[in-house]
Amino acid sequence: MSLIILLILSEDDGFNKSVHQIMLKTISWYTERSISEISLGGLLVLVVIRTIQYNMLKMRDKYLHTNCLAALANMSGQFRYLHPYVAQRMVSLFETLAKKHSRLDNLLKQPANGVSLDVQTSKEEMLQDLGVLEEVLRMVLEILNSCLSHQLLYCPNLVYTLLYKKHVFENFRSHHAFQDIIQNIDMVVGFFSSRLQRVQEQRGELGVNEVLEVISKGASQWSSDRLRKFPDLKFKYVEENEPQEFFIPYVWTLVSKCGCIHFSSESMKGIITETIVNC
Repeated sequence: MSLIILLILSEDDGFNKSVHQIMLKTISWYTERSISEISLGGLLVLVVIRTIQYNMLKMRDKYLHTNCLAALANMSGQFRYLHPYVAQRMVSLFETLAKKHSRLDNLLKQPANGVSLDVQTSKEEMLQDLGVLEEVLRMVLEILNSCLSHQLLYCPNLVYTLLYKKHVFENFRSHHAFQDIIQNIDMVVGFFSSRLQRVQEQRGELGVNEVLEVISKGASQWSSDRLRKFPDLKFKYVEENEPQEFFIPYVWTLVSKCGCIHFSSESMKGIITETIVNC
């Protein structure tokens, strides 16, 4: 339900812009890493990425993936001043998916080398999983590309992370499903790599702040016309033909589990679902 609400909110460009202007201090409940200050937009990105990763490991719900990625895609054109950790998590998400894609692709190639597939996993299922993975990888690349196309000047930490992790894109340059959009990322990486190389030849090794300084200066001279144009990422929440089949049981589940009024299980039969609700 929260993801549906976020997806609806992310359809509004005003919302997407304003969340990066609201700064939050010391988010105590976010325990993956101590962050002293982060924008609300950056925190939303972290939470959505964490949801995607949890879904990959535990639930494998394609619908959840779709909603998460659609919300990120809608917001990507307004990403600004991303915290270094947010930029790292975005690229790490692609890296994690890329490793999973590589493992699955290798498994599919094993029978040709005389190694049989696991009896519990059919080739058809693996091909289906590979197709889903490629769709998700493509979407993550489109999100990165959207940010670079519209907000590169305001995202030096993302450029820094792409330079540091440029190797994770190598295996996808020749892949027919990704090579067009990878060219844009390569264009950005190549532009800033050459600038850093020239500065390093003059000054020697650069620290993090010095690298960011070079990136910021280069970004002010960068022209987005260098990049191949792709359609803007715009997704909308589409309500089902009979939304009451989901919402009525969901709301009554909330009332039953979180309210102070007791309802007998017999009277709620056929209404309450097995939806997991934390109150």
